[in-house]
Amino acid sequence: MKVIIIGGFLGSGKTTTLRNLGKHLSDKGHKIAIIVNEVGEVGVDGETISSGGLVTKELTNGCICCSLQASLKSTLLTIIGDFDPDVVIVEPTGIAFPLQIKEHIELMDIGDVSFAPVVTIVDASRLGVEWDQIPRFIENQIVESEIVCINKIDLADGDAIASSTQKVLEINSDVIVVEFSAKNVDEKFERFMDLLTGESELHQQREDLNSIEESGVGAYAGEYSISSNGMHSDKVTTMLDNLLMDIKDKVRAVNPDFVGHIKFNFKYSEGLVKGSLTSSNGEPVVEILDEKGAGEEHLKFLCAVTKVPKDYLMDFVDDSIRGALEKEGLSFEKLSSEIHDEPNIINLEL
Repeated sequence: MKVIIIGGFLGSGKTTTLRNLGKHLSDKGHKIAIIVNEVGEVGVDGETISSGGLVTKELTNGCICCSLQASLKSTLLTIIGDFDPDVVIVEPTGIAFPLQIKEHIELMDIGDVSFAPVVTIVDASRLGVEWDQIPRFIENQIVESEIVCINKIDLADGDAIASSTQKVLEINSDVIVVEFSAKNVDEKFERFMDLLTGESELHQQREDLNSIEESGVGAYAGEYSISSNGMHSDKVTTMLDNLLMDIKDKVRAVNPDFVGHIKFNFKYSEGLVKGSLTSSNGEPVVEILDEKGAGEEHLKFLCAVTKVPKDYLMDFVDDSIRGALEKEGLSFEKLSSEIHDEPNIINLEL
């Protein structure tokens, strides 16, 4: 079994990269399983990935490179026993250190395992701001990588792409740099996939770090059950766009230069809609992922941003969400956040 670990700071594009990589490998006949780790109490990305028909398990409420090591081992053993996959792709939370995860898996007694080169995804439009906000954290992620992907080149100008590549090579001159847009499975993305057929040769040279403490990120996640009352998709996308802008303004009042990830999944009768914002200077991106809705209607969210305390996020995020839902005349209920010691099985179809 081969393990692919795809790291990168919050909002860098890991989930989009992973979705397209998983689909490509599945189409080639490989049995793929995916582990998604989120720092909040409620997982958001697992639903996004499983909507593409991939086997996905979530580990929430912590980071698998430090506080959730035991849960990671249990999840891997379950996946091996139930599915016997050829490839397991691990998407750690955006505040994890991927090499630390690789070292922990190597020490687990889980059978014959090999590793692809360790990957970190970088958003070409944000690296300069990330470096200003959390330099030590970003440096650790890049130094402990064998492949760094400069992502979102479709959204960044040539100077930003070139400066991002230069900065990465200044930090780690031995790393392989690939520039692509994870949304486009083109020749640049295919080169990245080809590189993953290699074997990792990198080993950790330091003691484990607590990645949550190192990142300086405050995070708050939750879920609401909703009744959409036949709400049209145009109204959903407009609501999420306005909601993201409202939260953005409130976060900027505390940290005008924040980076991170504010994201929503709105599951309703017409489908699954994803909303995302990754920096104080960015604009919301809202997209419809499914044309058909299945399962209970809900709104899941994660707000994880630099230099903003969790208690502050809790003060206003719920108020913003309730205000948006009430404005649309939707009935809703906040679901309690529970700590999950075992992973939630999102989809079991191979």
